[in-house]
Amino acid sequence: MSVTKIQGGTIFLNGQLVKTDLLIENGKIAAIGNELSAADTIIDASGKLVTPGLIDLHVHFRDPGLTQKETIETGTMAAAHGGYTTVGAMPNVLPTPDNPERVAKQVKANQTKGKVHVLQYATITEGRQGNQLVDFAGVKKAGAFAVSNDGSGVQTAGTMYQAMKAAKAAGLPLAAHVEDNSLLFGGVINAGKKARQLGVPGILSVTESAQLARDLMLAQATHVHYHVCHVSTKESVNLIRLAKAQGIRVTAEVSPHHLLLCDEDIEANNSNYKMNPPLRGRADQAACLAGLLDGTIDMIATDHAPHAESDKGPDLIKAANGITGLETAFALLYTHLVLPGKVRLTELLQWLTAGPADAFNLQGAGHIQPGMPADLAIFDLYKQFTFKDEDYLSKGHNTPFTGWDVQGQTVMTLVDGQVVYQRKEN
Repeated sequence: MSVTKIQGGTIFLNGQLVKTDLLIENGKIAAIGNELSAADTIIDASGKLVTPGLIDLHVHFRDPGLTQKETIETGTMAAAHGGYTTVGAMPNVLPTPDNPERVAKQVKANQTKGKVHVLQYATITEGRQGNQLVDFAGVKKAGAFAVSNDGSGVQTAGTMYQAMKAAKAAGLPLAAHVEDNSLLFGGVINAGKKARQLGVPGILSVTESAQLARDLMLAQATHVHYHVCHVSTKESVNLIRLAKAQGIRVTAEVSPHHLLLCDEDIEANNSNYKMNPPLRGRADQAACLAGLLDGTIDMIATDHAPHAESDKGPDLIKAANGITGLETAFALLYTHLVLPGKVRLTELLQWLTAGPADAFNLQGAGHIQPGMPADLAIFDLYKQFTFKDEDYLSKGHNTPFTGWDVQGQTVMTLVDGQVVYQRKEN
């Protein structure tokens, strides 16, 4: 039996930063303390931060069907590079995991090919088309941890109501991309001054908030666990805050790019700034951070959306939506939120670990305590570096953050006590 000790580090433990050591046996955390027994392997974490493995419940791995963009292997390698040990894979693959057989096959592929733990979403409707509901009990039994139509809002209230009732009966959270297609009007970036400057159609805030308001009332009627993906507008934050105050069972996530950028930052003809929902106004950006700080928003999720270079190109109108996020999230958020004093480090870590774990009742993730799987990340908070294309492990390099100088680099990531990523010393 191999025993590993992580010593000298500062550990994020029960919401606090504690200077202590960890002992790992048989892939689990065996003990925490300053006078632990001897170990076969010593990992020196002196001067480093040791956290539960980060959790991202909104990623796209494109496998099967779109593997020129990403694969389970490259996506989970990117996750490990970013300090993530548990991710939730969206069902926008081909074929879609919309029946028990396909879900079971996808779950097996995730387990076989993944370098980290991959939780699998099933779709809400067959083919993500918004019409025929899937077999909720069946997909749960096959291994789905939640359901989502991912990048497609469920357009019909009746369909969403029936889906929520079925998800509640099956004990499955329902995660929604909220977007009323009838309000899109061909928009490609946020409706506002920048859209007018660039001469492109804008996406109204109400495209998101109108469908969200509908869904929150349906969630109140059905008592489902309703999860709002990638919140982007101040109106949405206000609606979720009100819903929580009324006891509606709603959780929500925000993406790093909506916390760190707004539509004013969009560079002309740079489609790496194009995503859905789009970068909103500066007031929306501020509202999203305020929502995190007051508990309205429960977690940060990257919406990691890798694309081949040919999918993007210089044309904002024709380019695919989405940016990568797994490899940039922690350093970006630490550099631009923690270091300037906008949030505390413990708050950021909560949103990246215990927040998603507790919201989705993920057993064995998001916390460091004896008996838990040794899913851990070690960060060097003092290491300054620059995001470069050649350093990404994802197939997708589509991010506006390339070239940014940041601080807080992943040193090592462990899954079940095994090292799955280790930084190469220059």
